[in-house]
Parts: sequence; C-alpha cells; structure tokens
Amino acid sequence: MPLYKTITVDETTNVLIWKIEESYESLCEGIELTSHCQSRVDSMKSEMHRRGFMSVRHLLAVIGYTDHDLFYDEFGKPHLKDGKQISITHSFEFSGIIVSDNPVGIDIEKQREKIQLISHKFVSVIENEYIEKQDLERIRALTVIWGGKESLYKLYATAGLSFQEHIHVPAFTLDYPFVYGTIYYEDKMSHYDLSFIEFEGYTCVYAIPAPEL
Repeated sequence: MPLYKTITVDETTNVLIWKIEESYESLCEGIELTSHCQSRVDSMKSEMHRRGFMSVRHLLAVIGYTDHDLFYDEFGKPHLKDGKQISITHSFEFSGIIVSDNPVGIDIEKQREKIQLISHKFVSVIENEYIEKQDLERIRALTVIWGGKESLYKLYATAGLSFQEHIHVPAFTLDYPFVYGTIYYEDKMSHYDLSFIEFEGYTCVYAIPAPEL
C-alpha cells in the first residue's frame, strides 16, 4: 500500500499523501463508490485521472472513511458527513487529502517549467518583485505560490475569487517550509498559515486558518 507520507499538523488536522503506483483495476479492489462517484469515474477519459480518483478513496479508508461519507456542495467543494473539513488534490503520480476540524485546503503540483508561461495569470507585481529580489529558484518559488493560492481558493470556496487580485502570498524563503497567506475579498481580510513540502519533483502546500492574535 503506497501511503507515501502522513503529517500531523495539529491535534485535529492530518495530511495524507499517496504515491499512485497501482493500476486502476488494483485501486478499485475493496472500494465501493456511490452511484454518483461511479458515474464520475466512468466518465473520465484519462486513466491517470481515474487512478487519482480511486487513490483518494484509499486515503479516505486509511483514516476510517468511505466514499459514502463524502459529498460535494454546489461549488464542488468536498465535505464529510460527520462535519469534519476535507480538501483533496491529485497531480500525476501523487494524490493527497487534508482532514481537520477547521477549514482547510491542499494542493499538490508537479514542478514544471511551463509554470513560468502562466505566472502572469496568478502572480502579483509584489510577489514577482520579491522572487527577483531574493533570487529565489523561480520554478520552485512559483510552484509554492501557485499551490498556496490553489489551497486557499479551495478553502475559501467562493465564486469570483481571483488568484492574482484577492489571494496574496507575502515574501518567503525556500529554506523554511512555512509561508503566510491572506485573502482580501469584498472588504474582508482573512489570514492563513501555509506549509509546503517538496518531494520527487513535486510541491505540496496546505492551508489552515492562522490563529487569532
């Protein structure tokens, strides 16, 4: 069972990461999907996406849940029926979940050169300036920023939220795996703690609300 990594963030928050090495058929063994999720996976044309989808169900099983404990709201955000908060991610060879009593978000991204071609769509002027000023390794830094903003977008789950205009990741260093994030939307400011880990050419970022001072 390729449970790749588990992280205990705090007493109610856990991150689990799966390395997808099995075939789709192997991943289906022992997993019972709801009719809705069975229809979803049957409609997926990509074998990689189907394997990612099923690997997430194995991650759920590790912590005592089944597909029947999971449902999605009108924004497509996943929820657990017992009231726990959950966020889900999948990228190529890896999938991950974060489960908590508090709002959470998670994202795994493969570190790829193509992120530089789309950075203008999600990186602000200030963020670009500190990348240049600190001489950060650009692909790694951009992947942290993208993952941070994606995890915050999942956590906030509000239509109209812009990565570039509303979600901000202040200056950070790649030597220290803790980052800060803010969302400023419709005159409301909220603050978040972001953490990132890097492995096998991938970056995983997860977000939780920052403690109130």
